[in-house]
Amino acid sequence: MNLTVESVGLVREALREVFAAHTDGELVGVSCIAAGADSIFAEEVLAVGGRLVVVLPSQDYRQAKVRPDHAAVFDRLVESATEVVVMPHENANRQAYEAANSELLRRGDRLVAVWDGTPPSGKGGGTADTVEQARAEGLAVDVVWPEGAARLG
Repeated sequence: MNLTVESVGLVREALREVFAAHTDGELVGVSCIAAGADSIFAEEVLAVGGRLVVVLPSQDYRQAKVRPDHAAVFDRLVESATEVVVMPHENANRQAYEAANSELLRRGDRLVAVWDGTPPSGKGGGTADTVEQARAEGLAVDVVWPEGAARLG
């Protein structure tokens, strides 16, 4: 999240390079489609002909967390998904995000993480936490953070 405008194109290109070996139609990307890297990942999976599985952290995620400037992208990605999984949490919170990230890892054979290497915040449910969990579970991890990429603030 919070990628600078200039970073969006860099991240898209880096993801295209990661996905270049998967143009046989067998690519399945699993994403929570949050604004920023999650949605960019999902768009690029679809762009190379892959299938998208959306994991929503909670039943209220769309209403509670999707901002108006991201709503059209979010809705388009949900409509484009071959499967939408809604976690059993009523409300979007850290526990819901942690559960959704665990579901992502359970469904995948590798994690593609758009991550600047910042350590976990201690709050749980973030990218660093998910990378650590994937590595602890023996899942392959591709870290995407192209030269020149930056976050706001």
